[in-house]
Amino acid sequence: MINKEEVSVAIQGGFGAFHEIAAKEFFKGAEVKIVPCDTFSDLFDELKAKSPDCGIVAVENSVAGSLLQNHSLIHESNLPIVGEQYIRVVQNLIALPGEKLEDIKEIHSHPVAIMQCHLFLNELRKKGVKIIDSVDTALSAKKIRDENLRGTGALASKLAAGMYNLEVLKAGVESNKRNFTRFIIISTNGKVKRLLNLNESSINKASICFSLPHMKGKLSHVLSVLSIYDMNLSKIQSLPIVGREWEYLFYADLLFDDYNRYKLALDAIAPITENLKIIGEYRQGKRAD
Repeated sequence: MINKEEVSVAIQGGFGAFHEIAAKEFFKGAEVKIVPCDTFSDLFDELKAKSPDCGIVAVENSVAGSLLQNHSLIHESNLPIVGEQYIRVVQNLIALPGEKLEDIKEIHSHPVAIMQCHLFLNELRKKGVKIIDSVDTALSAKKIRDENLRGTGALASKLAAGMYNLEVLKAGVESNKRNFTRFIIISTNGKVKRLLNLNESSINKASICFSLPHMKGKLSHVLSVLSIYDMNLSKIQSLPIVGREWEYLFYADLLFDDYNRYKLALDAIAPITENLKIIGEYRQGKRAD
């Protein structure tokens, strides 16, 4: 699908983060240049400045659920979704070479990674190990190497362990081995769209959002119309509208076999929704095993 042309991809986190793994899997066959960003807000700032070709953003984890802040950032940015990637997330406890599990007094990682490994970490907490939130899994690993932190571990990928010359003390410490994350790719870059070869015959998924009048049965009405047009609703998520108490934006992912029928479905729900917006049209990503 992808040729050897270079693609620059903004990620949240440092080199070796799961975002990098997902980006390289999505653009397999291309020369991928990673642009690290400390936060997701920084990532969107980079994209608005049109420095990287695209960005990749985690939006959902099978254990931790939806990353609600990222849904809002995507909506506010007006940057379209052009693809998605699923990966199996394997968390590992890593530390400086020569360290043993009993040497570890602190473990640093991103809060979502910590949540994914709660059973393993709870046992260590009982032994007095401190669990500390950080901005990123890979940056936690980098800090251990840069500051030569003995007695400190990180939850991160094996890629990060190799990049920062750390050792895996215990592999696969996630609580649920069916631990998957869905990432979306956002871009307005013509090169990325050309590489992905998106067209009406290849697109089979869309992400939309809308709000509704505060009246009984309105959401049920919208869902019924989508069903009539054979739209498979694979996800729906509500988020509060800031400044309008008890009103919500609904984010929905639609799967379909017929692009024209999908467009007719949008035409049909437009009169019964408010602020209907297409966030992206793309190909459904292959589910990771």
